Amino acid sequence: MEPEKERTGRTPKKGRKRRRVPNKLVGASEVMRDRWDLEKRQQPEAKKACLSTILLSDTREITHGQLCELLKYAVLGKSSVPKPSWCQLFHQNHLNNVVVFILQGMSQLHFYRFYLEFGLLRKAFRHKFCLPPPSSDFLADIIGLQKKQIIGDLPKGMEGSLPSSSSEVSINLQNDPIVKKYGSEKVSLTRCLLTKEEMKTYHFPLQGFPDCENFVPTKCCGSITNNSPLFGLDCEMCLTSKGRELTRISLVAEGGCCVMDELVKPDNKIVDYLTSFSGITKKILNPVTTKLKDVQRQLKALLPPNAVLVGHSLDLDLRALKMIHPYVIDTSLLYVREQGRRFKLKFLAKVILGKDIQCPDRFGHDATEDARTALELARYFLKYGPKKIAELNLEALASHQELEAAGLEPRNTEVVQQLNTSVLECLDSVGQKLLFLTREADATELSSSKNCQTIKCFSNKEVLEQARVEVPLFTFSIVQFSLEPFPPNLSEEMSKRMKIKWMEMSTVYAGPFSKNCNLRALNRLFESFGPVLSVTLTLESHQVQRPVTELTLDCDILVNELEQDSENRGTIYLSGVSETFKEHLLQQSSLFLGLEALILPKDLKNGKQKNYCFLRFRTFGSAHRALGILTGKNWKLKGRHALTPRHLHSWLRGLPPESRPPGLRVIPPPSEQEAVQMLNLDHPKIAAWRWGRKIGKLYHSLCSGTLCLILLPGTESTHGSLSGLGLMGIKDEEESNILNCL
Repeated sequence: MEPEKERTGRTPKKGRKRRRVPNKLVGASEVMRDRWDLEKRQQPEAKKACLSTILLSDTREITHGQLCELLKYAVLGKSSVPKPSWCQLFHQNHLNNVVVFILQGMSQLHFYRFYLEFGLLRKAFRHKFCLPPPSSDFLADIIGLQKKQIIGDLPKGMEGSLPSSSSEVSINLQNDPIVKKYGSEKVSLTRCLLTKEEMKTYHFPLQGFPDCENFVPTKCCGSITNNSPLFGLDCEMCLTSKGRELTRISLVAEGGCCVMDELVKPDNKIVDYLTSFSGITKKILNPVTTKLKDVQRQLKALLPPNAVLVGHSLDLDLRALKMIHPYVIDTSLLYVREQGRRFKLKFLAKVILGKDIQCPDRFGHDATEDARTALELARYFLKYGPKKIAELNLEALASHQELEAAGLEPRNTEVVQQLNTSVLECLDSVGQKLLFLTREADATELSSSKNCQTIKCFSNKEVLEQARVEVPLFTFSIVQFSLEPFPPNLSEEMSKRMKIKWMEMSTVYAGPFSKNCNLRALNRLFESFGPVLSVTLTLESHQVQRPVTELTLDCDILVNELEQDSENRGTIYLSGVSETFKEHLLQQSSLFLGLEALILPKDLKNGKQKNYCFLRFRTFGSAHRALGILTGKNWKLKGRHALTPRHLHSWLRGLPPESRPPGLRVIPPPSEQEAVQMLNLDHPKIAAWRWGRKIGKLYHSLCSGTLCLILLPGTESTHGSLSGLGLMGIKDEEESNILNCL
């Protein structure tokens, strides 16, 4: 199998253990997994807990369940629960404490409306992420207070094809993702096919898409029935000067017979044979004369009009073949997993079929074996149906396998299924209690839990005072402040003004231009700096500047503060990047020490890579040096230090279209100040500054090595919902120095 297909799990151990980022990329960003070896070598000898700077979600909206994942992992570590699916927490055993601050009544809108007032928080926390609008019980969701599911003795090493029916497994089949998608009854072949929308979502090559212009269709356009023939397909690739190219293709017919197994000579110079995955070496490929066009022609001749291709992460195979096929079953999507993750082919082969593939003692993967395995998995699904597979509880078995890989012996112990374990249960298992500080009027179900030490206070001020005393005494604390929510009419006006303000800040007047100027050439010039939403040509005289309105009077200060935001420091924005930029960057990686992530946004409609990207570095100095290189004469890119965090992009992108002013005509709504004056409470700007300072100082008093989360849950009202915001970091000497300088 190609290494990118294995992005959903750990790679086989070979030599020392290699760090990998668990994949949770949805549509628009890619993480440079190739950098983890370099990162490990650069880790200081004195280990301390640290968070990765890479949050693996395109929209950066982190669900309440994903927050719970992180909190449980922070308590127990990898020996007992799987790693969180959306971030990396290194050296968890070096964490000293976990503290969660909850600001009830606040949302992401409040944070960016009073961005300058939240100075301590935005400078101290490098990691920020969107939260969905709050549920009926936000606190219960992030703690995982729900009915648990217990799993008894799991099959030893998962030997044999399936666990016996006598295994003590208590599961709710209706909540299994496979049953949710397909139901519990057996399904037909046509039901297992990916729809055109699904193929678009998962970036399969499709006819008429801009990035598939030179792809060859298989010409399979027959009518698909439940008797249509299945063919297993697997490809191996190498890395060339132009990216990934095909080196081997295997096609297996439904009876298990291999009907095509060809080595392929890439058209471009090979940079890396990827031998550990493909098994292909220079010696093997040297005498080969078969080219891509030859296997395309051969595959078209072999496949009947109603052929269905089956594979694991089949989109990668078809892109390597540069071919388009409309009827596909992808086993990485057929065996649905929680939260968009995918099971590895090796895992499914062992658990479902009872066979070992991709063994570490073999020289690379066997493409024929992988193609045959994917085919057998599809046949098994069709024969036994979703209910039979759901009864296996694949998620629990995957967690069990991770425990065994860590050298533990979980077979004779009762394992609580990770997805249904609360943070309280995790703390109880290690003999610890949770501290919960809140106002008496805001006590929740958590207050009555037996493993929770609840301190109820009369006011937020008392909560703050008690936190200074009690938090250092507990390893896990939740401190909840209940702030007066802004009235719906004020929130609505704030929202309108924020939308207009960001639109104005993104607008530039330039001129004057003559009546005969080439608008297309002008548009190309502006697009070289980044994506352009619209261009309106006027003949009035303007210098190059932003609009000057009531809302942009503090624009220069805000831009400067955005650049100094801890999440943006160390990140650079580049425009004019090509599709081969990633490979070029990897080849020249020695020039960019300290590089942690490459973020390549994609167009949400067609899946095509956009012409800009973000590079994230370990330090501001590394980012500054890289910016000088990349904007120099050899790379010829345009760029600057980043201004907007990625989670802010998704928030702004989600604004209703009608709120965005047409062209350059901007009339800010005047009623926010009037609404504020009618309130019998502190000015929101002052309240934001005051609570930002108080919580910032409380954070400053925490001991080094404390994982701290500040959560603004969002708000619900009859006027609509406002999404929340999370800030996250680990307190250490560096962050203390930042706060001391403020």
